[in-house]
Amino acid sequence: MNLIVVGLNHRTAPVEIRERVAFPEESQGLIAERVNRLPGVLESLVLSTCNRVEVYAVMEKGVDGRSRIVKFLSEHHKVPAEELYRHVFCKSNEEAVLHIFRVTSSLDSMVVGEPQILGQVKEAYSQASERKAAGALLHRLLHRAFSVAKQVRTETSIAAHAVSVSYAAVELAKKIFSTLEGKSAALVGAGEMGEIAARHLLSAGVSKLVVTSRSLERAMRLADTLKGVSIPFEELYSSLVDIDIAICSAAAPNYVIVPERITEVMRARKGRQMFFVDISVPRNIDPMINNIDNVYLYNIDDLEAVVAENINERKREAGKAEEIAGREAKEFMGWLDRVDVVPVIRSFKEKVERIRKKELEKAMARWKNITPKEREALDSLTSAIVKKILHRPVTQLKESKEEDMILFVEALKKLFSLDDK
Repeated sequence: MNLIVVGLNHRTAPVEIRERVAFPEESQGLIAERVNRLPGVLESLVLSTCNRVEVYAVMEKGVDGRSRIVKFLSEHHKVPAEELYRHVFCKSNEEAVLHIFRVTSSLDSMVVGEPQILGQVKEAYSQASERKAAGALLHRLLHRAFSVAKQVRTETSIAAHAVSVSYAAVELAKKIFSTLEGKSAALVGAGEMGEIAARHLLSAGVSKLVVTSRSLERAMRLADTLKGVSIPFEELYSSLVDIDIAICSAAAPNYVIVPERITEVMRARKGRQMFFVDISVPRNIDPMINNIDNVYLYNIDDLEAVVAENINERKREAGKAEEIAGREAKEFMGWLDRVDVVPVIRSFKEKVERIRKKELEKAMARWKNITPKEREALDSLTSAIVKKILHRPVTQLKESKEEDMILFVEALKKLFSLDDK
């Protein structure tokens, strides 16, 4: 049998092609079940995200899985096959194993190290398992892939460096305060990036969030969404006395936070540290506040420089992760070579069938007066006997647990000399 992956992703196809062949997340299992009905497909799993549509399949030997899966995608989505062929890739056996290891470890993601893909693969696998589309080989493969992803996260720092501006702001805040547990934050303005940064702060342990905007109605809506407190814009400075972290995305044409007022705030705070993040363009915080003791200000360019350095750091860590994935892929293929039960069963049946035919021919040669009808009856009888004898060990071999399967395969090879040919 062959393990293959056929699909397209952000590296091989533009978004306008990917969206035409995407499947709803909740239908991945149903689609895998349908793929399983294709001739020559033994097991399958469908993974569909915003960046990729990939079909993993265990195929019978000699079957052109690529053309059958492309034909399936073409007919299902009404996209011409020749158009798909310009964008699809196909990997088999060790390359396919390495691919799923890289995908689950986020080495093949648009943003290397992002954590979402692992959950997406787990969901696709769960659905394929529920639909009985994934069998013994894919069960083993996916559990190994999850283990490799964990190993990559544990042994490298691939996910330790922020690669979004909003999250970089949170990471910088952690460096200044060492912990964000129990800290308070203010969101000045209701911009999207500010909202994302606020969500990151809350998930990092910030216990109080104040939201203000020139539109009190917008501030109230956003505060309600984030489970924070809204205040009128005019109360900004008085509220900052109790705020440790302020994120500004006010989109105002001028500075809304100025040094003179922050000096007063710091006096009321008795010099306790404050961290400001200005992600507005044009800037809404006067950069001169950086000259005030215990006040730290970062603007969008500062954050993007941090992100760029972190991306480079992730790339360096990705090299270590690639080594882990490559090593594990080779190890998995070694296991697969030892436990590939289908060719062993085929060899077993072929050997027993050869013995049956040879002994039947010997007997026929001695029975000079046997009729064609009797020959046919004897052939059917001996064939039926062999099938009944083989049924139990073959079924036991197919249904055995992974650790037993290796023992059974090796025993069968040795007892019947199946490696001789």
